[in-house]
Amino acid sequence: MTPSIQKIDHIAIAVRSINETLPVYEKALGITCERVEEVPSQKVKTAFLNVGGVHIELLEPTSEDSTIAKFLTDRGEGLHHIAFAIDDVRAGLERAKENGVRLIHEQPFEGAGGKQVAFLHPKSTHGVLTELCQDSAPHH
Repeated sequence: MTPSIQKIDHIAIAVRSINETLPVYEKALGITCERVEEVPSQKVKTAFLNVGGVHIELLEPTSEDSTIAKFLTDRGEGLHHIAFAIDDVRAGLERAKENGVRLIHEQPFEGAGGKQVAFLHPKSTHGVLTELCQDSAPHH
């Protein structure tokens, strides 16, 4: 079966402080934060805001050596990546690789919300860091 992109899952924005950023979204724009979660493996704290079924994910570094901290130092706050929901992240990685896309991750890993995620290198996707993410299989 060919992997299928289902929708834009989220658009991630790197911020220095979720606590300072949330009021812009919640008060000025009227968007409610659904949850805040720490992802220790990525050294990041995330906040998710639902906008018509697509989430805005705010990313705050929890360590000075995290990739988000480096991004903020190099580029400042702003758009970090776009994530596509896919029905089979492993097959999506294989398809991308077969079509000449450079992978950051050869295998998916657990990201926020327990999703299986992997990233495609922005040099292969015209300057946009791209994430493929798949809801974890339900536990029986």
